[in-house]
Amino acid sequence: MTARQPPLAPPAAPPPPPAPLTPGQAFDALYAFCAPALVRQTYLLTGRHELARESVERAFHLAWQQWPRVARDRDPAGWVRATAYEWALSPWHRFRPRYRHPEPPPADAADRALLQALLKLPPSYRRTLVLYDGVGLGLPETAAETEASTPAAASRVTHARAAMATCDPALSDPATLHRRLTELASAERLRASKPEPVRTDCERRTRFWTQAAIAFTVAIIGATALTLQTAPTHYEAPLAPAQAVRGVPPKTALGPLSPQQLQLRAKLRQRAASGPERLLPVPR
Repeated sequence: MTARQPPLAPPAAPPPPPAPLTPGQAFDALYAFCAPALVRQTYLLTGRHELARESVERAFHLAWQQWPRVARDRDPAGWVRATAYEWALSPWHRFRPRYRHPEPPPADAADRALLQALLKLPPSYRRTLVLYDGVGLGLPETAAETEASTPAAASRVTHARAAMATCDPALSDPATLHRRLTELASAERLRASKPEPVRTDCERRTRFWTQAAIAFTVAIIGATALTLQTAPTHYEAPLAPAQAVRGVPPKTALGPLSPQQLQLRAKLRQRAASGPERLLPVPR
């Protein structure tokens, strides 16, 4: 007689799904994942430490302001990267007093020569080279992010590599170029800010500009109401300037009455002041 088998244990319950992240937690996770590498990439585009950090923070400010749309994007990291690159390569930075003078170059001679050769490239070529050989994007993704066709992006990569090879022939090898770009960006020890201060500063700036817009709108409404109250409701022709009239004889003063005029005045005063005698002639 066979032994009785114990009953099977019930299947284990599946683990509960993780709680969804709040918008702030999702933003902080994206910032922690992208910001450190993005600051180093932006440094390769500008050669400036402060501008690299400013560009990344500006990109995340815009991302937090438009977070519902950015969170649903297919590639939130690519959205932030494209925004940071656009801000870093803006030509208006040359007119800012803090960015008129170059920053001290890297201490290493090889890194200094590499950065100088990189900054001599046109901005579109520099951006394409950093995306393709630095970040490691594919050619179609690089073309899409730089808003160029795939053949145009391939041509930019080819010409940029040729220009970099003039600095160092070893850079003609894509693997060597990628390693040297990574080493150059890592040697500067660039640090990104914490996500919480960036998000808080974005909210503070948004409140400030919102209040400024409301105050400006109220001022416009007040000025319009005051204008409507004080403005004339009908057209008033301007008075013509006074002019002297020529050819008119001057007014002369009356002289003394003659005896006949005095007699007539006395006779008129003796007559009745009203009645038919004032209307009908009296025959003489």
